[in-house]
Amino acid sequence: MARKPGRMYRQIRGQAFTRREYMGGVPASRINSFDLGTVNGDFPIVMLLKIKEPCQIRHTALEAARIAANRTLTKETSIASFHLRIRPYPHIVLREHKMATGAGADRVSGGMRAAFGKNVGTAARVQSDDVIMKLRVTQQAFPAAKQALWKASMKLPSPCYVEIEKGAELVS
Repeated sequence: MARKPGRMYRQIRGQAFTRREYMGGVPASRINSFDLGTVNGDFPIVMLLKIKEPCQIRHTALEAARIAANRTLTKETSIASFHLRIRPYPHIVLREHKMATGAGADRVSGGMRAAFGKNVGTAARVQSDDVIMKLRVTQQAFPAAKQALWKASMKLPSPCYVEIEKGAELVS
């Protein structure tokens, strides 16, 4: 069955299901790495990608944002000039009641009877002004970092903004 669109899981609704030990077959998170670049480097500029509205971010959207930011940073600068960290972890297990469609589906499907659903993925619940990505860069890599965070924000389900936490006097 095809993957459902992300807008189905964007709103925060209902109870959060997080106890994986009681659920069978929770899909693994698609996020490969939460830390990219030089982890223990000395960087004068710290930038934050913050979300504007409360929502749920699926693990596939977080991975897409990570890939977009990493690709832009590695093309424009070197790995030694940045450290990117993904902050939220997708704990919430998403469920979907898969309905049978097509000819003869009325005999197979039970409609909405016992429609608790099956595990289809995970998501991170975030509130407004929560940090999604933290990016530490050198002064020379700042233009590429700004572009990378903008591209990453396009992959997320809610509008985002970039805040310079440290080193704003170096970039003005």
